[in-house]
Amino acid sequence: MRFPLSMSVSIAAYILRQKLAGTKKFPLVLMLEPLHACNLTCTGCGRIREYVSTIREKLSIDECLQSVDECPAPVVSICGGEPMIYPGIGVLTARILERGKSVYLCTNGMFIKKKISEFRPSNRFFFNVHLDGMEKTHDIAVEREGVFKQAIEGIRIAKEAGFLVCTNTTIFAETDMDEVDQLFGLLKSLGVDGHMISPAYSYQAVHADGIFMDRAMIQQKFLHNIDILFKKYKLMTSPIYLEFLKGERQMQCTAWGNPTRNVKGWKGPCYLITDTHHKTFRQLIEDTPWEKYGYGRDPRCENCMVHVGYEASAVVGLNRKLGDTFRLALWQVT
Repeated sequence: MRFPLSMSVSIAAYILRQKLAGTKKFPLVLMLEPLHACNLTCTGCGRIREYVSTIREKLSIDECLQSVDECPAPVVSICGGEPMIYPGIGVLTARILERGKSVYLCTNGMFIKKKISEFRPSNRFFFNVHLDGMEKTHDIAVEREGVFKQAIEGIRIAKEAGFLVCTNTTIFAETDMDEVDQLFGLLKSLGVDGHMISPAYSYQAVHADGIFMDRAMIQQKFLHNIDILFKKYKLMTSPIYLEFLKGERQMQCTAWGNPTRNVKGWKGPCYLITDTHHKTFRQLIEDTPWEKYGYGRDPRCENCMVHVGYEASAVVGLNRKLGDTFRLALWQVT
């Protein structure tokens, strides 16, 4: 199966409850950023630039857990910054799992070897290691030599210890999709449990010419390459979302499906755009003028096709077509 059965059943039951209750906007994944500090300065990362004034600040474990309790999302993505340098990251992860949530710990992989003893394997916990290509390409993207080797070593150690491991790959304008194929082949040989893939997202805070794509470029990049990867490897990206990336269907942004909580509050309106920070999750959902955002509404949204804005649309069936439910079920079990 593409995801552990217990995790899939829990998420499906949550979605069903929300729909039966008539809830219009409900979160699927909480993007929890306990800190924005990082040991790397990746070229395409907006967090270390947007939050430079608060780069040394951290949410306490209690604040993180309060946010998890406040937001009913069944999945928590612990990100940042580099969350593995957060004091007490093992304790935080364990206490979120105790609440019945599934957890993706997003990391550059450099600290897995050092900190793996702080964690315990679970069918609801993934180390999510970011890799943007093979060694030379990835080390250029993160602006430091040796990172790829350390990440691969971390993956080996985690798999040998019985952990679930997935990877997250960002596709930039100059990304060679044949190299991504080579990367996934290597990761498959290590026993990696799945791969997330998404086009690069242009942050307001990032000013790097030539690395981001407009919609037409994204569609061209994915149209001729993604089906090969989808057939060969266990992609955690749904076939519905991949059709959107290829330009084969239209989708409505559901940024409310992936709310972000960081040291300044609940980031509004979305993971990429910061117009304000709300004090509570409820304020984010109720006070954000969602109708003003999205493709054709806000110029900042014109080229956004990122998974945090659109994958939830596929999962909750916001732009449903005949046969989508069957396709998603088949995708899960194959």
